[in-house]
Amino acid sequence: MAKIIVTGCAGFIGSHLCEKLLVLGHSVVGIDNFDPFYARSVKEVNLNSFIGHPDFEFLEFDLADPGRLNRELEHKQTDAIVHLAGKAGVRPSIEAPGDYTRANIVATQNILELMKNKGIKKLAFASSSSVYGNAEKIPFHETQDVSHPISPYAFTKKACELINYTYHALHGLDIINMRFFTVFGPRQRPDLAIHKFTRLILTGAEIPVFGDGSTSRDYTYYEDTVDGICRVLNYLLEHDRVYEIINLGNNQPVKLNDMIRAIENATGKKANIKQLPMQPGDVDITFASIEKAKSMLGYCPKYSFEEGIRNFVNWYLKNNES
Repeated sequence: MAKIIVTGCAGFIGSHLCEKLLVLGHSVVGIDNFDPFYARSVKEVNLNSFIGHPDFEFLEFDLADPGRLNRELEHKQTDAIVHLAGKAGVRPSIEAPGDYTRANIVATQNILELMKNKGIKKLAFASSSSVYGNAEKIPFHETQDVSHPISPYAFTKKACELINYTYHALHGLDIINMRFFTVFGPRQRPDLAIHKFTRLILTGAEIPVFGDGSTSRDYTYYEDTVDGICRVLNYLLEHDRVYEIINLGNNQPVKLNDMIRAIENATGKKANIKQLPMQPGDVDITFASIEKAKSMLGYCPKYSFEEGIRNFVNWYLKNNES
C-alpha cells in the first residue's frame, strides 16, 4: 500500500478522499490550513470520522509558506501527493485576486519544489472545469484551447497546469491534472448552490437565481469524483513519464431550474425564487467529455443527479442544519 499526502484534507472532497484511501489500506498524511472561506468548525466535523485512524496523520499549516512546508514534510516518506488544497470560489476571486494567486499558484509552486528536492515523483492535481470559460464547443475536451479564463480563480487553475507541465518537462515529475466538474453531495461547501438552496428552501427564504435559470452545470456526485481520483493515483503509481489532463465529470449537464426542481422534490417544499442578473465570471454551461477518463482510467460515473440530490438532502436533514 502507498503513502499518500492529501492537501486540503479537511475540505469536502479531501475528507471523503482520505476516508476512501484509508479504507483501501493506504497511509495518509493530511494537510489543511483551515482557510476562513468558510467556518473551521465545518471542516473539523469533516475530519471526525478518520482523525484518529492509526494510518492517518494530520498537519495544520499554510502551503504558501515554503519554509514550513519543508520542515513539516522533511522526513515523511511519500509515494504520491494529491493536491486538492486551494482557495475556492469564482465570484470571490474577482474581489481578491491576489489571495487566489498566493493560495493556488504560490502554494502549488512550493509543492513542486518540495517534490523536486525530495525526489517525490507523483502528483494528482485538482484543476477545475472553470478553465474552459465560455468555450463554444461542447462537450469540453481536454485538448481544447483554454487560454481565455474569465475569472481569477480559473486563471490560477490554468496557471497551475502550466507550472505542472514545466516541472514535468524539466524534472521528470509524473503529473495528472484533474479537471473537476461541480462536485456535490454530503459535506459540500455551504456557499455552493445546492447546499445554499437546500437551506433556503427548507427555511422558506428567498433563493437568489442569477440569470433566467437556463445555465447548466455538469454536476458530479462526490463518490464518482473520489473514485476518479483513486484511479488517477493508481495510474500514476503504475506508470512513468506521465503528464495528462483528465476531465472528471458526469457528462450530463443539469439546468439551474431543473436543479431547483430536484431539491424541491427531495425536500417536499417549494422554492421562493428571486430573479437577479447574471454575475461576472459565471459561465453559461459546463459539460465534460469523459471519453479520455473512461479509456485511460476505466472511470464511469454511477450516480444520477436526482439520487445525489436525495442523498445530500437526507444528509442535510440528519445533521440538523436547517
